[in-house]
Amino acid sequence: MQRYSYSVCASSFSSDYTTDYLVIPNISTTFAPLEPAKPLHNAQIGGSFFYYTYMKTSFAKPYSSPEQIVQVLKSRGMLIKDEHRVENYLMNIGYHRLSAYIYPFYKRPKSELVLKEGITFEQVLTLYRFDKKLRILLFNEIEKIEVAIRSVLANVGCQELGDKFWITKLEYFANADKFNQTLAIIDKELASSKEDYIEDFRQNFIEDYPPAWMITEVLSFGNLNYIYSNIASNQLMKRIAGYFGLKPQVFVSWLTVLANLRNMCCHHARVWNRDFMLNPAEPKKTKNAWIDTSKTDKKRIYYRLCIIRYFLSSVSPNNNFNEKLSELLSDFPTVDIAAMGFCKEWENEDLWK
Repeated sequence: MQRYSYSVCASSFSSDYTTDYLVIPNISTTFAPLEPAKPLHNAQIGGSFFYYTYMKTSFAKPYSSPEQIVQVLKSRGMLIKDEHRVENYLMNIGYHRLSAYIYPFYKRPKSELVLKEGITFEQVLTLYRFDKKLRILLFNEIEKIEVAIRSVLANVGCQELGDKFWITKLEYFANADKFNQTLAIIDKELASSKEDYIEDFRQNFIEDYPPAWMITEVLSFGNLNYIYSNIASNQLMKRIAGYFGLKPQVFVSWLTVLANLRNMCCHHARVWNRDFMLNPAEPKKTKNAWIDTSKTDKKRIYYRLCIIRYFLSSVSPNNNFNEKLSELLSDFPTVDIAAMGFCKEWENEDLWK
């Protein structure tokens, strides 16, 4: 058994995990007051601080077969017409994955694991299928943005600096350590790349590295953001972000958010009602139409849908993302879009017109 101690602020500690599906293991806590808070200059420190001790235990929950899980779900109140069919779904999808889509149908308190009256397995499958189609839609639209960012980063960088090899030269970056980390990644990606254009460059040219427009094609979305955030020239950073109608700080934040969302879509993670950890930066002024954020939860998927729509206004001005989204929502009318962060009359926002 291992023990981990953390110092946490009592006023910010919360045990409410109902928003995002989470199972908490047995926890033993020891609270001990530290020394009294002292004023910092003329500011009075508010709140008390405690030691929080987390006790790890052995995972004792046994494995349950699909057949056993069907009986458990029935005991919790789920209506199942064809048990064999449900067993097949549990075998091919897995109860662990499906449990996140069952969770919204539990009565409160959720910890009692009693389903609301009349809940069927079909309702769970509908929610699962909706989330799957939503991920596919998101991935397709993020791909357009990612491809554009690769090209704009290379093009604008070459134009502004007058050097087609700028991405692999320290002189153009602010932090040497970050640059060296990026260069190590570039070396690794180039060494493992089987792309024809990389092979051709190795065989026919004397330079150690290919030009920027080749480099950007072998790097991940996250690596591109890392390169951008380390550019020394403020003017170059502004030109790249400005192409997408954003300021550099917001551009970096939104790229981080989209890279995270893209990875979730790639790994088939639940996104429809997730309470995302990353909190996107808020633009104070935008070049293109934006939303009224005073009534929007920035950690819900709706805000990320708005970010995608905003990028697409520059990348693909005549895009029909709004129509695709509306069609998806109309195909699944039982899905609670409020849980996704949608505000009332969202379609009337200038961004979505």
